[in-house]
Amino acid sequence: MTDATQGSRSWQGPVKPYVEKAPLAAFFLGVSSGFPYAMIGATLTTRLAQDGIDKKAVTAFTLAFLVYNLKWLWAWVVDGVRLPVIGRLGQRVSWLLLAGVLVMAAVVNLALVDPTTSLMQTAYAAVLVGAAGATYDIVIDAYRIEVLKPEQLGVGSGMSQYGWRIGSVAAASLALVLAARIGWQGAYLACAVFALPAMLTGLLLGEPERHRDPTGRRGVGEVWQSMAGPLVEFFRRRGAFLVLLFILLHKIGDTLANLTFRLLFDDLGYTNDEIAIYDVGIGFWAYLLGIFVGGVLYARMGMKRSVLLSLVLMGVSNFSFAALAALGKSNWGMAGAIGFENFASGIGGVTVVAYFSALCDLRFTAAQYALISAAASIVGRFLTGTTAGALIERFGYVDFYLLTTALAAPGILLFWLMMRAGLIDASVGTAATETADQPA
Repeated sequence: MTDATQGSRSWQGPVKPYVEKAPLAAFFLGVSSGFPYAMIGATLTTRLAQDGIDKKAVTAFTLAFLVYNLKWLWAWVVDGVRLPVIGRLGQRVSWLLLAGVLVMAAVVNLALVDPTTSLMQTAYAAVLVGAAGATYDIVIDAYRIEVLKPEQLGVGSGMSQYGWRIGSVAAASLALVLAARIGWQGAYLACAVFALPAMLTGLLLGEPERHRDPTGRRGVGEVWQSMAGPLVEFFRRRGAFLVLLFILLHKIGDTLANLTFRLLFDDLGYTNDEIAIYDVGIGFWAYLLGIFVGGVLYARMGMKRSVLLSLVLMGVSNFSFAALAALGKSNWGMAGAIGFENFASGIGGVTVVAYFSALCDLRFTAAQYALISAAASIVGRFLTGTTAGALIERFGYVDFYLLTTALAAPGILLFWLMMRAGLIDASVGTAATETADQPA
């Protein structure tokens, strides 16, 4: 087992790993990964709420995120299909360019629709952004994992989360500020430029050295094998089904809570500027601090214990929003709830993402990480899109956020049992053990 999973006991050189080439690349990849999510997440929720759309319809729009959960269905294409003309730039680089262009086009399309005149057309546009963003994520995640060395997975995951948060917050903040001044259409058009950092990173850095071309991708008859190969490899590992169950369960409460925060803020009477200051502003810095602490905990405690701690913190953080809902509108209350939630999420963003990255086989990086990341939030997103609005209206915000806190318990317990059974170490793939010089 490498340092990627065991952790290092040394506090030496805490800054140097963050400024190395591969972690810096992970940062810029994260910037572009975060912004499509913001466009159909909190930003679209605010836009719809301000246009007078009812809560059930607003929360139903989170079903657009389910496209992200289906990305494993076409991730094998990113692994194995060589693009014409630009394919000579490399498998990962060429797909970065194509997916980036698709995201920009989808965001422009979303900018041009009007929810007040055609809610269905807006839904279609949101789904297109989700599909393009999901494809971009497939390539970005594969590029990030392959460009990082095994010992850089923790730091690289942290830098990727820094980038994701900055990209999503910058896009959301820019959209809020511009929407109040030039309207939502101009705001969305301006945010399309956030697709560029990942595209430029691929062009400057080139193809990852750890990229392993999968075999059996030449003919039409190999399509099924192309899809099944990554899944078969994963499920042959000891405890694979329990690992998948953990992936499905660990983030239900967190996802359910996060996708409804803007509804709470709107009902409590916060203005766009207050949301930008307390939600986006304080949350941003708390998240960055959490990412740094997560990197330190990962290095000091090792993967298993740091993941377990982060799961507990993320579960408890939902309770702070139950307290805020009970308290009512309070700037200090909002700052505290947002700060704690983002601090816990920052820690989890490093430790859990590093574990999920370590699960990949380098021959199937795109397909396997797409499966893992898609499974990680599918239950929470489905529940948010189908029941969250109704649950809030029936039980109120306080009981709703207490429920999301309780939903964190099964994932915490399962991970602890997996640790006791030795399944965490047994589940990792070559991304956690193989360097660029080793054969596939």
